[in-house]
Amino acid sequence: MSKKTYYSLILILGSLTALAPFSIDMYLPGFPVIAKDLHTTAAKVSLTLSGFFIGISAGQLLYGPLLDHFGRKKPLYFGLSLYILASLGCVWANNIDTLIVLRIVQAIGGCSATVASVAMVRDLFPVKDSPKVFSLLMLVLGVSPMIAPTLGGYVTATFGWHSVFVILTMIGAVLLLATILWLPNSFKPDANHSLKPAPIIKDFVSVITEPQFYTYALTGAIAFSGLFAYVAGSPLIFMSVFQVSEKVYGWIFAFLSVGFIGSSQLNNILLKRFKSEQIVQIALVGLIVIGTIFLIASYSNWLNLGITILFLFLFLACIGFANPNMAALSLAPFTKNAGSASALMGALQMGMGSLISVIISLFDVPSTLPMVAAMAGAALLANLVYLVGKRTIKHQVELGHNMDTGVLH
Repeated sequence: MSKKTYYSLILILGSLTALAPFSIDMYLPGFPVIAKDLHTTAAKVSLTLSGFFIGISAGQLLYGPLLDHFGRKKPLYFGLSLYILASLGCVWANNIDTLIVLRIVQAIGGCSATVASVAMVRDLFPVKDSPKVFSLLMLVLGVSPMIAPTLGGYVTATFGWHSVFVILTMIGAVLLLATILWLPNSFKPDANHSLKPAPIIKDFVSVITEPQFYTYALTGAIAFSGLFAYVAGSPLIFMSVFQVSEKVYGWIFAFLSVGFIGSSQLNNILLKRFKSEQIVQIALVGLIVIGTIFLIASYSNWLNLGITILFLFLFLACIGFANPNMAALSLAPFTKNAGSASALMGALQMGMGSLISVIISLFDVPSTLPMVAAMAGAALLANLVYLVGKRTIKHQVELGHNMDTGVLH
């Protein structure tokens, strides 16, 4: 593979991966305006975000079998087309319930891009290169939280919140065209992957019962839910508690993304000296230490705008270190059913994200505490799941070694 082809693939796959985050981040500065325009509350508007997470979580389970049965591109065509139509519908939404439903449909369409791009990494690149490729995808993905909320703030302030969904429609159309013209067929359709419920469930069970998968995928999903707590809580925190404008909120969001993106790129350098496993361990310890101090500071009312931004920056940086390594370690055992594994990993992430965002939306109070408590809780639970899962993996390895050597207990 030439360097030009390599980086072209990274750009397209990264852009596909970024579609869902861009769809989340770009309209966040418009929450107060949407609430006013649709005669509802900011908490009810946040349910459009929760609905998006639910749609992505459910949709990924749908696309996993489709990607293995039909190949990667046909389901991607369908999903992107559905995303475009739903985005157009959001432009004309005139009440909050309609917007919530359309956001769910938009997510079901858009998540095809997320699942397909992750599966295609497994198709197109050697396993040993996966952490590096995922880090490069995170670089492209990282453009989303840097550009989307800032652009969304200016677009909302100038043209109104409906125009955000016009832009998302155009982005979906460009990605569909790029997929048709430049993305290779990385996986031949396999009719042996049945679309009947029983074989699909059996396929998913075979993936989720793999100790390496459920340890890293579940740990990663729980840790990543800390980021979703931040995304769901930050509009209220910054624009209501700290009274910043939509434009300033966009710039703060972009700055905080530097922590997430920068650490994921620094991960590439660290991989030259350390194993993915070692980086994951350090990042998880960092999450629990930062989350605990952040929670104490919030409970004690020590937080101001600057300190809040500092803690969020450090917390997101730890997630940036952990995420590409846990994704690579989760998918490493799979070749034949990488699509199903990718779908399950994504569904776990978005399922946790939807759950935590719904919880955040229930606390319509001018306080940092609900968001910070959710982030600290995610850090604690991720560490517990990791420690238990590692013991299971160790036991499986020892059992396999004993069986190979004929040792019985």
